[in-house]
This record gives sequence, structure tokens and C-alpha cells, in this order.
Amino acid sequence: MSIGTAVNLGTGVTAPRNLSGQFALTGGLVMLLVMLLAGVTTSRIVSNAAVENTAASTALFMDSFLSPQLQSLAYGDSLPPDKVEALNRLLGVGTAQDEPFEKRFPHLEIWKRGGLVVYSSSPQLIGRRFDPPQGLAEAMAGAVSAHYADLGAAEHVERHFESEYLEIYVPVREYLSGHIIAVAEIHEQPELLQRRLFDVRARSWLTTTALTLVVMLSLFGIVHRGSRLIAAQHAALKQRIDEVRRVSDQNRTLRDKAQLASSRLAELNASYLRNVGAELHDGPAQLLGLAALKVEHVRQARTVAGRRRELQAIDTVLADALRDIRAVSKGLMLPEIESLPLCEVVARAVNLHEKRTETKVALTCGALDCEVSHAVKICVYRFVQEGLSNAFRHASRDGQSVSCQLVASLLHISVQDRGGGASGQGNVRGEAGLGLTGLRARVESLGGTFLSVTDPAGGTRLEMTLAIMETLDG
Repeated sequence: MSIGTAVNLGTGVTAPRNLSGQFALTGGLVMLLVMLLAGVTTSRIVSNAAVENTAASTALFMDSFLSPQLQSLAYGDSLPPDKVEALNRLLGVGTAQDEPFEKRFPHLEIWKRGGLVVYSSSPQLIGRRFDPPQGLAEAMAGAVSAHYADLGAAEHVERHFESEYLEIYVPVREYLSGHIIAVAEIHEQPELLQRRLFDVRARSWLTTTALTLVVMLSLFGIVHRGSRLIAAQHAALKQRIDEVRRVSDQNRTLRDKAQLASSRLAELNASYLRNVGAELHDGPAQLLGLAALKVEHVRQARTVAGRRRELQAIDTVLADALRDIRAVSKGLMLPEIESLPLCEVVARAVNLHEKRTETKVALTCGALDCEVSHAVKICVYRFVQEGLSNAFRHASRDGQSVSCQLVASLLHISVQDRGGGASGQGNVRGEAGLGLTGLRARVESLGGTFLSVTDPAGGTRLEMTLAIMETLDG
């Protein structure tokens, strides 16, 4: 799993790990290794350059006063006594080494090919041959070279060298031909060079470390900013998924409620039709049956007065049957409300109830300037009709009120009474209602909520809430 790989949260979304922390750890280790490699390489290059620069400076300096004294070596393998004496005076051989020059360059050898020492600040080496050191071969090829002294070399063992001098090999050329006639080996005290190398290495390491830190901090800033952005986007995505899940659960619940309400409404409609059938059978059908029997009595009547009495009875029975049929029809039929505004639908239901029951209803209707579907108008009409009928049947005749208002896109309608016991009217003639169960099913089938609240002080309030905007196309 690479940096930034996510782990599943169980929500279908993956959570990013701490990218900045991972980068600080992994990137820090990588940058540390790179810094060490760069530091070592740079320090070595700078140190070699410093040594070569010191060797070149020393070679130029020494060649300026050694070369005139060594030109005779172009014709032989030894120096004349006067040249040897001149070199001894220049190098202070045989005197106390108190001069700065003598302290810095305590030893000097002049080599010929084959490892022959033709001059040395240590007289016992003059005229002897030793194994040619590496620097001698390089100088004979024309290059100025610098090496730390090999304390195991024969010429150094004989002089009991204990410190590693910096040996600088300088080719000595003949003035006329430019041929290399000898090699001067200069021993330089390493303390000054070591201090210089220490300063150079310290500066190179500090520079490398500073550059590494700058690069690391810059990259860390970029990664940290990207990590925060990814974390913020992940949090927003997770929040949105939670919101989608919540809405999905809510929609599933509403769908289940709507399906249950539709099923209940279908059952209530079937029950309602059975009640209507029972009303017709027990009322108008019985009266029509009685009228049919009276017709036979009319046929069998022997006097005009008897026939008239029977006809009068038939007329009375048929009038009662017609009245009952009209009463049932009024309960089944709705007034023409499809083209009415919602507020007038509520007002018509209230007015019809007042006419049937000879009661007064307090109506409070706010601004309902919105278009709703016909199904919503029917639901509102039946809610007000059934609510007022229940209030009339189960409470006192006074104190009935209807309130409707639109808040944002939610329609709130309530029907309230003050209680006080039954009005003594029983069922309102001509009203065949579905009851509270039917109202709840009708409201919930449209996605609304139904609530029945009993006031501790007496009275009942029925409330319905419906989202209008969601039912416009219903």
C-alpha cells in the first residue's frame, strides 16, 4: 500500500491516511540519505580541490626559487657544492627552525628518475636510491601532485617520521627545452591545511544541510496543504454520503408509510362502500320495498277512500326514501372545488358544516397563494369536513375553529374544539365519514403527517401538515 492509499470506512468512501505524516517520515529518511550522500560527495570534492589548490600554490611558490638552483641537473645527476650551499641557506639547513617558512616546509628532497635523491634537507639521504613514490611518477609525467606521507616508506623510516606531512611533488623543467630534469618533493606541515579543510568541510555540510531542509520544508508544505485539502474533501464527501443515506432512509420510510396508507385507504374505501350499501339497504331499499307492498294494497282497495289512503302512504314512504337517498348522495358527492383556490375550499367546507349543524366555526386562513393538485384539495376538504363533524359529535356546539397557513412550502391545517361533552346530536344526517383512521391514511398517502392532540384542559386538536411543493405534479 503506497503513500496516500485509503482505508475503507464501511460507507463506500475511503479515508486518506495522514499524507503529511507519511511524507515527513518517508521523505525525511530519503532526504537524510540524499543529504549524507551529497554531503560526503561534496566534502570529498571540496577537500580534494583544496588540497590541489594548496599543492598548486606551493608548487608555484617553490618553483620560483628552486628552479634556478637546479638547472645544472639537466647535465648530470648531482648538484655542484655552491648550489647545495645555496639551497641549504634558503631552507635553513643546519640552523634552528624558527622562521615561519622553515616551520611550514621542514623537509625538501630533489629526485631524479629511478628514485635517486640528489638533494635533501636530511644530508644522509643525498646520493641514495629509494623506491620511487607515487607522486614522483606523476610529477615526472608533468603533473603537480599532493599526497600524505607514507610513514612506511624507507626514506621516512630512516628519519623516524611520526607525522603525516603533505608531500607536494613539483616537476622542475629546463629553461631552454622545457624538459623535466628533476622533481622537488616538499613536505608541508598539515595543520594549516587541516584547519582549512575543516572550515571548507563544515561550510559544505552546512550548505548541504540548509539546502536539504529548504527542499524538505517546501515539499512538506506542498504535501501538507494537499493532505489537508484531501482530508477536507473526504470529510465533505462523507458528510454528503451520510446526508444521502439519511435522505434515502427517510424516503424509504415515507414510501413504506405511503404504501401502508394506500393499503389502508383502499380497505377504508371498501368499508366505506359497504357502509354506503348498508345505508341504502337499511334505509331507502326498505322504504322502496314497503312502497312496493303498498302498490298491491292499492290494487286490492275496494273503495276510493281506501285507495287514496294507500296512495298517500306510498307517497309518504317514497318521499322518505328519496330524502334518505339524497342525504346519502350529499355525503358521497363533493362540491365543485377543482377550480377553487385552496382558501375557498376550506371556507366552503366550513360553510357547509355551519348550514348542516346550525353552528358557528371560527375560520383563520392565511395567504395561500399557491397552486395545488386536485388530490390535495380533496384531502383538505375531507380533513376539515371530518374534523368539524367529529368536533360537533363529541364536543359542545361552540368553540369549533379552523386554522390554515402556509409556512415556506409546508401547509398547516388544524381543526380544534373546546371539549365539553357530546352535543347530543349524534351523527350528522347525511354525513358518511371515514373517521380519524381514514383521515390519517388519506393524509399520509400524499406524504403528509397527521396528528391528533388532546388538550389537558379539554378539547381536541387535529393537525395535518403537507409539503405543497412536492404535490404540485401529483
